Amino acid sequence: MNAGALSVTGISFLMLFVFAVAFSGYALGRVSIGGVRLGTAGVFIAALLFGCFFYDPLSAQLRLGDTDYTASALKIIENTGLILFVSSVGFIAGPGFFAGFRRNIKSYVALGALLILTSALMCVLCVVLFGCDAPMAVGILSGALTSTPAFSAAKETVAIVYKDPNTARIMEEMVTVGHGIAYLFGVVSKVLFVQLVPRIEGADMAEERKKLKATSDDRPARGNEGRLRLDRFGFGAFSLSVVCGMIVGGVKLPMGHSAFSLGTTGGALLAALVIAHFGHIGPLDMKVDKRALDVFRELGLMLFLVGAGIPGGARFAQYFRIEYFLYGILMTVVPLFVGYLFARKALRLGMLNSLGSITGGMTSTPALGMLISVAGTDDVAAAYAATYPVALVLVVLVSQFVIMLFP
Repeated sequence: MNAGALSVTGISFLMLFVFAVAFSGYALGRVSIGGVRLGTAGVFIAALLFGCFFYDPLSAQLRLGDTDYTASALKIIENTGLILFVSSVGFIAGPGFFAGFRRNIKSYVALGALLILTSALMCVLCVVLFGCDAPMAVGILSGALTSTPAFSAAKETVAIVYKDPNTARIMEEMVTVGHGIAYLFGVVSKVLFVQLVPRIEGADMAEERKKLKATSDDRPARGNEGRLRLDRFGFGAFSLSVVCGMIVGGVKLPMGHSAFSLGTTGGALLAALVIAHFGHIGPLDMKVDKRALDVFRELGLMLFLVGAGIPGGARFAQYFRIEYFLYGILMTVVPLFVGYLFARKALRLGMLNSLGSITGGMTSTPALGMLISVAGTDDVAAAYAATYPVALVLVVLVSQFVIMLFP
């Protein structure tokens, strides 16, 4: 069989694999225990299991000669999903985002900072008290926060701090392993948290939605009559937003021993927020149909979880150690409870606003997807979008700082 035929066969097998994981995950997500379910995060569990047991057969299908394209193919799926999801969130939150952000800017900044700094404190404690290597601890931190930018920044910083190439390579592997081990609990715990909190508080969800709407219902009516609409659903406008976001996300700013950028995720979110706020670019109508956004949001989340979960499952089985898993629990659970109590008691935020802000402050895409389902409204996306940038910048800085402080 020639290389071209093998390539086509491999791609077909990959597509079969992706949708088999999606079906299994959605079926798993429907299982309810005490009224609590995984929802779309069930896709992540299914992806981990498929990665544990079937990564090698997938890799065999995506190998051409001595080159294995599995990791690259899954990364494309992961990034595509992430772009679809965060851009959809930006378009949904954008019309009323800036007015709401101005009203609550101090609360969002304070909560985002508290969540990241509490996670960082737990990370430092694991290094100082339990003797965990700093690269491993920072990898666990990025996994606990499900933060790809923090993961990338940690690997870049390791390469600078450790001058010996062989040592740097080993330390980069430690970052990767820590990220993979903590990622599972990082995803599942937050998905369960946003379901359990309303049940524990006995919340009247209809009343909570009214409170949330009162703080976010500042959306100006923007007439786009006479402007050019490329297609009925707004696919063209959505695509242009993604292009703008990737350009913005690719801009690098010097920061410490490396460079900071919003990355694909942050750039796509920012571009969508700004474009949705104005509703047009010159004569071009940039509105996207709500039905299309709902589909993109769910499809994006599913692809992201598949792309991240399959390689994570392969690494999880290979490198799992119970103490690393416990460190990940510490870095996830403590900030969740501290942040929620702070939001409710000190900042006096409503329950849904608090949970939305926490999903952004903990940079948890899957938790936001579940929260939208639990809340019955996508208005919670505005709180996620408000705290996410604060958390994004701080988690990158913290990741660099810990590695440089404990080389």
